[in-house]
Amino acid sequence: MVNSAYKAVWLIAMFDLPVETQKHRRAYARFRRELLKDGFIMLQLSVYARYCASEESSQIHRKRVREALPEEGHVRVVTLTDHQFGKMELYVGRKSKKPEDAPVQLEFF
Repeated sequence: MVNSAYKAVWLIAMFDLPVETQKHRRAYARFRRELLKDGFIMLQLSVYARYCASEESSQIHRKRVREALPEEGHVRVVTLTDHQFGKMELYVGRKSKKPEDAPVQLEFF
């Protein structure tokens, strides 16, 4: 089944977490590991994204982010449609690059 670019979504997790103490650094590393374990990819420092085939499936991953929240710091989660995400412009230096593609995923109902 092919998903519409308007049905599929990307979750973007952006965060600023304290790293002054060893406890803070551990919490930062734990949160980052949980994002990666849940299928998020790093777009840039403290900005991670995860493709979801539908808004409904994104709710599961939003809940996982909430469960992994550290005690301190700021975390924001934004949802973009696959179409909106595809319109992102990415530059490395002055060179333009293509943004990340949606992964190929199997869905079991």
